[in-house]
Amino acid sequence: MYVVAVVLPPVQAEFGVDRANASLPYTLMMICLGVGGMWTGKLADRYGITPVLWVGSVAVTAGFVIAGLAPNIWVFGLAHGILLGLLGSSSTFAPLMADTSLWWNKRRGIAVAICACGNYVAGAFWPPVAQWGIETIGWRQTYIGMGIFCGVCMALLSFLMRQRPPLADGHSSSSSIHGPTSSKPFGLQLGQAQVLLCIAAVACCVAMSMPQVHIVAYCSDLGYGAARGAEMLSLMLTCGIVSRLVSGWICDRIGGIRTLLLGSALQGIALLLFLPFDGLVPLYIISGMFGLFQGGIVPAYAIIVREHFPPKEAGARVGSVIMASLVGMAIGGWLSGKIFDLTGSYHAAFMNGIAWNLLNLTISGWLFWRIRALNRNFA
Repeated sequence: MYVVAVVLPPVQAEFGVDRANASLPYTLMMICLGVGGMWTGKLADRYGITPVLWVGSVAVTAGFVIAGLAPNIWVFGLAHGILLGLLGSSSTFAPLMADTSLWWNKRRGIAVAICACGNYVAGAFWPPVAQWGIETIGWRQTYIGMGIFCGVCMALLSFLMRQRPPLADGHSSSSSIHGPTSSKPFGLQLGQAQVLLCIAAVACCVAMSMPQVHIVAYCSDLGYGAARGAEMLSLMLTCGIVSRLVSGWICDRIGGIRTLLLGSALQGIALLLFLPFDGLVPLYIISGMFGLFQGGIVPAYAIIVREHFPPKEAGARVGSVIMASLVGMAIGGWLSGKIFDLTGSYHAAFMNGIAWNLLNLTISGWLFWRIRALNRNFA
């Protein structure tokens, strides 16, 4: 899901499109990934995760191969949207986090964090490899090779996931840290709480997508070259691995909503630092900081759902929130490119990300306040 950011400059040049249209395949992939996560989560709830992974492995292979053979930006975009997003990546991200959350109670946070590190491990590994492939054999051959490798590996690993998690017994266990778990999360109706989490997820990921999608193009515009941008993206996602593990450990101690609030505040600080600093060394440092600060945000949503919603609905509800987060990534990736096209720089795009981050901070802060009020009443 991160390699499309690396190929953005050569794809834009080959197809002769502007930055916003070159960002469109990423947007389509993220929207379709999110939508697909809703139904793959429901299928995993009903049939288990292994059949879902089989479909995903075929779709990932086909998506990369067709994108590598695409004659224009529209075929390239549809391959990312339908195959890599709707059918491919959607089979792993939300369903795997939901499935993992059903195996643990006491150390659920770190378990989900380890699971969620998978796409960041990929994000740390693949951008430099893809950049090397682009410079050596071209982006098309690189895509085809990646598709075959990833699809085969997914299919083989799925056989290790055949055992179903223990049946959930109604509601997750709760403690004074997490507050009482009921049919009214945060004292709200189930639908109201779900909508608020989805809005928060959209907002934080519009902000998150700005550096992740455009750091390679940003470095190219500054004259540092695409290779330096790919290294920064890899550093960002490598630090995201550390962030997710540490956030999982923190989550087990302070709960999902507090972890979300902490991550949102730190992400906002990192985004602010991109405004005054655009030197090569500062950008490496800020990219690392951004990865360390934001990596635990998305897994926190899975923990929040598991803590405050009925466990038997975990797959569908986690899928819905992850869908919202990916819609946010999609909107943010395209919107940042559009703002660049209109203004000629990324300064306004960073300001746009900061504004969306403030919306997430406001919602998560209000939900945290609701939990504290409920805990006082419960006591």
